[in-house]
This record gives sequence, structure tokens and C-alpha cells, in this order.
Amino acid sequence: MDKKKILIIDDEENFCNLVKKNVEKTNEFEVYTATNGDDGIKLIKEVKPNLILLDIIMPGLDGGDVVSLIRNDSSIQDTPIVFLTSLVRKDEAGAGFTKGYSLLAKTVTVRELIACIKENVRG
Repeated sequence: MDKKKILIIDDEENFCNLVKKNVEKTNEFEVYTATNGDDGIKLIKEVKPNLILLDIIMPGLDGGDVVSLIRNDSSIQDTPIVFLTSLVRKDEAGAGFTKGYSLLAKTVTVRELIACIKENVRG
């Protein structure tokens, strides 16, 4: 069984590494990370992930810019996206949605994160 590819785009490198480590423990996913929007867009085109976990506030290209670039590129426009951000608290996010996208607070538990990934992953 091929592992699903998850791409984390977040300017906090330690956070990326922590999420990568915890998600890969399931042995169901192969996780890639990018610490800025430009590198994230390059990795999306290269890796063709089954899901993107995307921070909203980042220097340079922010999450909204990254979504616009993804949705305007026919080769990657159908890639599912979940916003993972510190802009909201856990009790505010839950199963909330932002313009049709799932939204998770960075305080999410590993169990909740994995459940959200499984719910949103493509393929």
C-alpha cells in the first residue's frame, strides 16, 4: 500500500518537524515540509501531495496567497487543503471551516490531527 503524501507549509520549522514526526508515526503517510510559501508551491508541483496542511500567517506568501496560486494552477488545483493555524483556539476551530476549508488550531491533539488528515486526504 502506497503511503499518502502530506505537505506541511508553515514558517515555524520546529512545528513542521513535530507534526511530521507525529504524522509519520502512523506509518500511513509520507510527510514533506516547507517553511515558506514559495518553497511550498515548488514542493506541491514536485511531490503532488494528497493533502496540504497550511499555515495562514507567514512572511512573504501567506496562506491566502498560496491557496490562490494553487487554485489557479490546473495541475494542482484539486489538492485538498487544511488550514493549521495559531490564529484560533482549539475551541474556536473544531470542525470549523474558512471559505470551505477545514481549519485546525495549532493546539490540536495528534489524534485530532490524524483524524482530520484521514477525513480530508485525497486518493
